Amino acid sequence: MSDGLDELEELLSSENRKTYSAKVIDHAMNPRNLGLIENADGYAGITGPCGDTMKIWLKVDNDQIAKAGFMTDGCGTSIASGSMVTELATGKDISEALLISQQNILDALNGLPEENKHCALLASNTLKAAIKVYMDVKKEPWKKAYRK
Repeated sequence: MSDGLDELEELLSSENRKTYSAKVIDHAMNPRNLGLIENADGYAGITGPCGDTMKIWLKVDNDQIAKAGFMTDGCGTSIASGSMVTELATGKDISEALLISQQNILDALNGLPEENKHCALLASNTLKAAIKVYMDVKKEPWKKAYRK
């Protein structure tokens, strides 16, 4: 637990306030949509090349994302990216949400340093994978019974 607190203290340091935007710090410290969604219509978990894992759950109503939740074991920028991608996706039609890119997340967070941009890509890819699962189950509903 102290490792997490140490990371938050580090994120809030004056040096990091120069490196990370206020939006990144806000979403890292106060993540939106954190947590799993029971009986989700779409779910995916991806581990990125850095070792961070992101999981996204979707609740869909009439092909519109009614609710999105996420969890990650990653750093503050992974948390901020997961939080932002769920904010961007909620309320969107599936076809619109599929277009949410790494760049959309970076723009919404007012940027990330070069070494952290992969966190936004992980969030975008995990969202797309969760949508793909939703679309697969919609085509073949019996698959839902075999999901974890």
